[in-house]
Amino acid sequence: MEVINTSGRRKTSVARIYLTQGEGKITVNKKDLADYFPSEILRTIVNQPLDLTNEAGKYDIKVNVQGGGINGQAEAVRLAISKAICEVNAEHRLVLKPEGLLTRNPKMVERKKPGRRKARRRFQFSKR
Repeated sequence: MEVINTSGRRKTSVARIYLTQGEGKITVNKKDLADYFPSEILRTIVNQPLDLTNEAGKYDIKVNVQGGGINGQAEAVRLAISKAICEVNAEHRLVLKPEGLLTRNPKMVERKKPGRRKARRRFQFSKR
């Protein structure tokens, strides 16, 4: 099997992954998965597509992720891994699609508008 390269995005995070045959080692920005994502919940999010398809421990994954916060980065990595697993075996699509793991989450931060303190929040008002 050759190297499979895919990307995933969430909010302002962009994750690029390289999936190869291996023993299940996941490296994120040259750090181990447990070091980069210290929270168990974030590691579960990243491993979700591998667990659903029973592919955990079969592939080495090298991840480059940048932008956004750690939650957005974890979800960007999850999307990229899901897309890569579908490239390896198209039958996994039937498992991942109903879970919503192949859909990019379009929610982004709303921009600040002129005359407002934030996107929708108005400046404080007082009659006096």
